[in-house]
Amino acid sequence: MTQNQVPNPYTINPSATPTASSSVVGASVGASPSALGVKPDARLAAAFLSQAFLWMFAGLLVTAGVAFAVQTNDRLLQFASNYFLVLFIAQLAIVVGISAGIKRISATAALALFFVYAASLGVTIGLIVSSYTTGSVVTAFVSASAMFGAAGIYGAVTKRSLAGIGGFLFMGLIGLMVAMLVNLIVGSTAVTWLISIVGVVIFTALTAYDVQRIQSGDLAARTGSMEKAAVIGALQLYLDFINIFLFMLRLMGGRN
Repeated sequence: MTQNQVPNPYTINPSATPTASSSVVGASVGASPSALGVKPDARLAAAFLSQAFLWMFAGLLVTAGVAFAVQTNDRLLQFASNYFLVLFIAQLAIVVGISAGIKRISATAALALFFVYAASLGVTIGLIVSSYTTGSVVTAFVSASAMFGAAGIYGAVTKRSLAGIGGFLFMGLIGLMVAMLVNLIVGSTAVTWLISIVGVVIFTALTAYDVQRIQSGDLAARTGSMEKAAVIGALQLYLDFINIFLFMLRLMGGRN
């Protein structure tokens, strides 16, 4: 996997095409293309999105395959149950590592870490969905797919800039995590439902926000590479979908 370096990631050349020589060049340091009101060529924007979605779907396939293997193997289920917390900490470390170190590591290394994360999350997902009926899992997956798809399409086609909602979504995400931690102690069913509804709303909005950021070239500007931007974009979209699915499973899932 080679890297298309982006020399100065702040203004997108409107005549650029999605080739190895495509670059983001130009203006004020610290600004992103969307902040500058600059949009990439339609073919370049499509390339940004297609690469991110390609790796995102590949990651989901890895997760689904591992989750299926875990569900059908008692030893793997026991392993996932015994080491759930260890897996969670390792997964969090991988996500932070990819996000924080994307400028320093190669695109190939970042992609490898992404697939390691997807595989490890498959172990966790396999344990979680084993507690629900097959019908519930299918219903939650279809519902999550529909919501993710609709939000993604909106983010890609809307003329309205969604950059302004990023801060609010981040604050909402922090509040959601705090509420989930508190509810681990309280154990309220009503609060669990409320958290799940808020979670679906936040991650659906994040899907539209992330799609627009990817398409605008903001991630390419941040990482300085189309390939690295594709990995980071895939990770963000992957997390959006997985969280929508898990919250929908909580809302609609029937326990075994």
